[in-house]
Amino acid sequence: MLATCFIGVSLLSLILLITVGQMGILPALLISLGVFVLLHAVYMLFFWLLSLPIPMDKPLEKRHPFICWGVANGISVLNVYFGVRPVITGLEKMPTGGRFLYVSNHRSGFDPVIVMDKLRQYEISFISKPSNMKLPFIGRIAYAAGYLSIDRENDRNALRTILTAADYMKRDICSIGIYPEGTRSKTKELLPFHAGSLKAAQKAKVPIVVACCQGSEKIKKFRPFSGTKVNLDILELIPAETVCAMKTQELSDHIVQIIQQNLDRREAKEA
Repeated sequence: MLATCFIGVSLLSLILLITVGQMGILPALLISLGVFVLLHAVYMLFFWLLSLPIPMDKPLEKRHPFICWGVANGISVLNVYFGVRPVITGLEKMPTGGRFLYVSNHRSGFDPVIVMDKLRQYEISFISKPSNMKLPFIGRIAYAAGYLSIDRENDRNALRTILTAADYMKRDICSIGIYPEGTRSKTKELLPFHAGSLKAAQKAKVPIVVACCQGSEKIKKFRPFSGTKVNLDILELIPAETVCAMKTQELSDHIVQIIQQNLDRREAKEA
């Protein structure tokens, strides 16, 4: 919807400049392109200004609902512009109430983008690498929407993030999404899981949603008029009781097995 509005306003400005303003096609096209860019900049600036009163040096008391709405709609624009066509299965396995930890494999920077857009009703905020949270404008807006950064090079800071994530779920601020591989897999193979990140669910006593993303690694460039199919499979809901009863490494191994089996099934189907 937002992408349609941006494109529509830009095309309207192009038509008016040519028909009413009697402007040549090339200068009118350049101005309409400027309008297109300006609309995106104003949108981001507006939500950045909304986020300014929210301190980034302490946990949130609650997520800013309007900023969350803005993030979800802004993210949807990326999916449209890059021609992402998600095919989601297993939604019936998603929790119908209460918070949870969303756990998935990681193949592309678009993995959380797809979830933030297509599963927005579940209010999932992600744990991300520190560099993402330091991006101008974006980092502050993301923090106000409940996103957290994790420094895997510093065990004490990483633990602080895990405890904050657990606190957010306990206080019903949001559900939390993590990619335990810690980085994107460039070989399509599952990377070793950082099992410690699963402690967030154990400390918050919440269930874990196990998901698998396949195909997002093929998203390479701006493709608004074509598309890249991405499979997002919701595989299993592990009850909170089971999460708390299992050892962290045991829980990690179980999740890896579930995801790997799904990847194998997908690849065999495509072969």
